Amino acid sequence: MLKKSLLDMNLEDIKTGYLFNSDKGIYECLICGEIFEAGEVYPINGRFFDANKAVAFHINERHNSMLELLLELDKKYTGVTENQKSLLTDFYNGLSDSEIAKKNGVAAATIRHQRFVFREKAKQAKAYLAIFELVENSTKKQQKENLVELHNGAKMVDERYELTYGEQNKIIETYFDNSESLKLKSFPTKEKRKIVVLRKISSLFEMNKKYSEKEINIILKTVYQDIATLRRYLIEYGFMERTTDCSEYWLKI
Repeated sequence: MLKKSLLDMNLEDIKTGYLFNSDKGIYECLICGEIFEAGEVYPINGRFFDANKAVAFHINERHNSMLELLLELDKKYTGVTENQKSLLTDFYNGLSDSEIAKKNGVAAATIRHQRFVFREKAKQAKAYLAIFELVENSTKKQQKENLVELHNGAKMVDERYELTYGEQNKIIETYFDNSESLKLKSFPTKEKRKIVVLRKISSLFEMNKKYSEKEINIILKTVYQDIATLRRYLIEYGFMERTTDCSEYWLKI
């Protein structure tokens, strides 16, 4: 059964039924989740296929056609009636207008008209998709402009770093005392909040200046009693760097 989350993928992935993840070097079947690794060779029915061809073969053999799977979706997702599903299947299987007309007890002209209706509906869908994508891209651009910029040393960048200035200010107000001195009430457990807190703490250090561990500890102690935790996370999240012997620390942002 086709997962409805597949409809969140781009059009080409929906048509093929699989997705290529270039970061991981894998092809993933979007129907059952089976993985095919790029660079591997897969024996199928006495022949050998690379990952790209193997996943395509897998889709056809294991799940039949993508058309059949898509047509199984409810009308609220496709807008296609049961009668239209039958016609589309016949078109897909290469039946002529006369053959389809005879099968359904109608004139061939009726089938030709239905082909025209489908094409017009496809054009309408393309126009709608183009309009929607333009709106979506504009919205994403506006949202991105309101996001806090990443620091240079940011590691494993993901949704943790998607943070607006308003969210950042709220987190700062929650975790720091409302005073001129930077005093941390508690160290957060949630990743996004950690990043905000660590960014604020990193502002206590000067760019292009080397610090000894003792100097780092003196500064961090004014912020929070657990200086080892702060020091470790400043390094771990890429706000600061240090030498292998921990003799010098410096700001990375």
